[in-house]
Amino acid sequence: MLRKARIGDVKAIHRMINLSSQKGEMLPRSLMDIYGNLRDFFVFYDKDERSVIGVCAMSIIWENLAEIRSLYVEEEHRRQGIAKRLVEACISEAITLELFRVFTLTYQKEFFGRLGFHEVERSTLSEKIWSDCFRCSKYPDFCDETAMILEL
Repeated sequence: MLRKARIGDVKAIHRMINLSSQKGEMLPRSLMDIYGNLRDFFVFYDKDERSVIGVCAMSIIWENLAEIRSLYVEEEHRRQGIAKRLVEACISEAITLELFRVFTLTYQKEFFGRLGFHEVERSTLSEKIWSDCFRCSKYPDFCDETAMILEL
């Protein structure tokens, strides 16, 4: 079941993001950061397992720019369309908020390409996006993520 995240989901979101971070797939996030940005998150909740099995956030960056971030689906639940549904929920919320440019920094170019995103030079994105990048050990010379954008 796809839904907005709740307070009771924070520890599961934290675990998934930091598990992915340990694999080098995304930046780690603190519990405080997740609590403070909880409204950004959608989760996919498995009723049978009674647990969150997927997560994705849409963060407002600027007047007409949002970021899709923190996308993660538990290994055993991948390739079932969960990630696509999570990203589509974030895009739908961006449209509702009248944010018509959505970007992501990703290692999953093919996945986001199938959703209509296209690759852009990172330098074309607003400097406002770099706040997380400044904390990354790969910044600025070794970043290997691909910047992609969807114009709605």
